[in-house]
This record gives sequence, C-alpha cells and structure tokens, in this order.
Amino acid sequence: MQGRSRRTLFIGCCTACSAEEVAGKPVPKQDLSLHGLSASLSLKDLSVSLRGSNLHVFTLAELRTATQGFSGGNFLGEGGFGPVYKGVIGERVRAGMEAQPVAVKLLDLDGAQGHREWLAEVMFLGKLRHPNLVRLIGYCYENEQRLLVYEYMVKGNLENHLFHRFTSLPWSTRLKIAVGAAKGLAFLHGAEKPVIYRDFKASNILLDSDYTVKLSDFGLAKDGPEGDNTHVSTRVMGTQGYAAPEYIMTGHLTAKSDVYSFGVVLLELLTGRRSVDGKRPSRERNLVEWARPYLKDAGKLSQIIDPSLDGVYSIKAAQKAVSTASQCLSHSPKLRPQMSAIVETLESLLDFTDGIVGSLVFSVEPDNDGDEANEKSPRIAEINLETNLHFSHTEMRAGNGFLRHPLFSEKLKK
Repeated sequence: MQGRSRRTLFIGCCTACSAEEVAGKPVPKQDLSLHGLSASLSLKDLSVSLRGSNLHVFTLAELRTATQGFSGGNFLGEGGFGPVYKGVIGERVRAGMEAQPVAVKLLDLDGAQGHREWLAEVMFLGKLRHPNLVRLIGYCYENEQRLLVYEYMVKGNLENHLFHRFTSLPWSTRLKIAVGAAKGLAFLHGAEKPVIYRDFKASNILLDSDYTVKLSDFGLAKDGPEGDNTHVSTRVMGTQGYAAPEYIMTGHLTAKSDVYSFGVVLLELLTGRRSVDGKRPSRERNLVEWARPYLKDAGKLSQIIDPSLDGVYSIKAAQKAVSTASQCLSHSPKLRPQMSAIVETLESLLDFTDGIVGSLVFSVEPDNDGDEANEKSPRIAEINLETNLHFSHTEMRAGNGFLRHPLFSEKLKK
C-alpha cells in the first residue's frame, strides 16, 4: 500500500463477456460471496453479510482523528485505490479500543477504482483470515466516502525493497518472502470458496518487521469458478507485466492466472529486475521475455541472478527456484503447478546447506601508517556469511590470520 503502482491499469475489455459472472452457471442468490452482493449494497446489508467478522465500522470523524486529519506527515503512499495514511486507533478514537498503529486507505473518488473494488476488499478480507493475508481491522462507509483500515506493516511493500533501496535484500530473506507469498495464494486457491487474487505483484506484497509476507489490495479479487466451471469470465484488469497472457487475450480467469503472476514476482526476486522496465534496452524491457532463454539452462544461472547479491546465495536453491519460475510462466496454464505444490518446493529450499551461514567476529589489522596507538586497538568487525561457495573456496588459517573469500580479503589478527 506504500507507493503508487506504476503500471496498474485497465488492460482492456473482453468483448466476448457480458457482466462479470461465473462462466455458464447462474449465481445462487443467497451466496454471501461477492457474486451475491449488489454494488448498491446498503450499510445495513453489509453489516449483516459480515456478521461475525469482528470488523469495526468507523466514522469519518474517527478516522480523521486517527490520522491527524489525514495530514501530509502521515501520508504513506498512493495506489490505484487512493491515498494511504498511517494512523493510530485507541481510546482517543473510540472508548475501549485497543491502541495500535494502522494504515487507512481512502478511496480516490476520481480514480480508476470505486465502490465495487472497496466492497471486494471488505468482503474478502472481512471473511478470510490467514497469517499471510493483511488483516482488515475495519472500514468506513459514509455518504460517498469509502475507507479501509488495515494493520500497519512496518517495512512497507516488496517493490520498494527490491527497486528503491540502496541495500539489497539477502538471499534468505528473498526466499522467505517467496514462501510467504506462495502460502498466501495457496490459501486463497484452497479456501472453501476459492478466491482468485487477480492482481498479484510486488507492490501488493507487504512486509512486517521480520519480513513476514502479507498479501494486500483485494479490490480486483474474484470468486473462483464453482462446480464444473473451468473459469470465470470477467473484464480484463490488472497490471502490465504481471497478468497472464491467456487472461489478457480471452478474459478467462483461473487460479493458474495467479500462478503466472507469482512466477513473474519470483523472477523479480531472483533477478532484481522489474517486470517491465522502460529504461532498459528494448530486448530487456519485458522481464519474462528477456529471461525465458535462460530459465531452462542451469548453466546460465549467473546471467540472470541479481548481481546485487554479490554471489551470496545457494546455487542449488537458486537453480530450483529458477526452474519453479519457469514452470509458473509456462505458456500453457495446464502445465503450471498448483500453488500448494509451489509452497512445498520453495519451503524445501530453505533447508539447502550448500553454503555457510553464520557470523564471524574478528579483528582487522588497521592500515595506520605506523600509528602505534591504533596498532594496540585493532578494529573489530562482524561479517555475516551466507554463501553458496564450497568450503574449498573459503580458507581460514589460524597460523597467519588470513581469511580468503571472493567478497573480501583482509589480514586478520587472532
């Protein structure tokens, strides 16, 4: 929810489809999913539908108080839905309410999204609970104003960490993020009433203080096909570079559409490149098209892996992750794996041990040009080692105090 998505757009309209409906079957009138709700739903009807969800219904005045009048100092960013502000709810907002930081998302009345997208977020996140889905705390439905109140995610979104930070995410963190995101999608696809996320991308992956993943922004999510139906027919909406090609062509939405989008994000984690980057040479602007020739050749791993990792990653795990991305990006949806299988594959990579993980504390002899005082107080350094290299490539000699490694070469004092 932090930072405006650069390429969120209506990709087009599927002329073969009429209204957004499950292909071939009427929708049950009593279904409490989004299919069964009208865009003109009243606040009372919404409260009845969400009975038991424990969502708070806030007033606009309460959320003004929580965000200090939607002050610029609390502004976090802006996406397709509208601006997002940090706030604090508690006794000052409502008597008896537990104090906690929140993110308040305000619908841009002149934006591309509207009441239906707001309603989708309320309905899906009001009913679904999972460690890898962002928690919706409450909402505001007052006149034309539509607001959403979420748990506050300290580290923002994955897009910022991959493409807007000076420091690179380490390999283990990238793998943890991939596993968490996969678990979130697997939960949605395996729910009692399956959900298709439809807008899986780096900016919608939020990160907690320990880089725990929380999927956010469910405005474009859809109920999955039911019974013998194979797909949902819908308007083509999403984000350029992430949407599955068959969905763009036909408007037919399936869980495998999400799997394709996951493959794009996994590729972004592996390469450090954006799904679409207009600043690169023409042949490299689309990440998937650029990477395809390298995905099935393990020997070309070094040509696509993010150079900012500085070689500090598990080669075996990276090769398996690239292979998984390749399967997700298959031109044929039927050949893409289920998200549950992807979770199993990626979780197994967390245990790969073809490297060294740990901390080494040592003293480095300073280059002091004969300064005797400095010689008596050698500098202490701590280096976190996480590398794919075999022990033969890393050499520690207690006798002469040298440590040799491709990342550094320092003369050490015992």
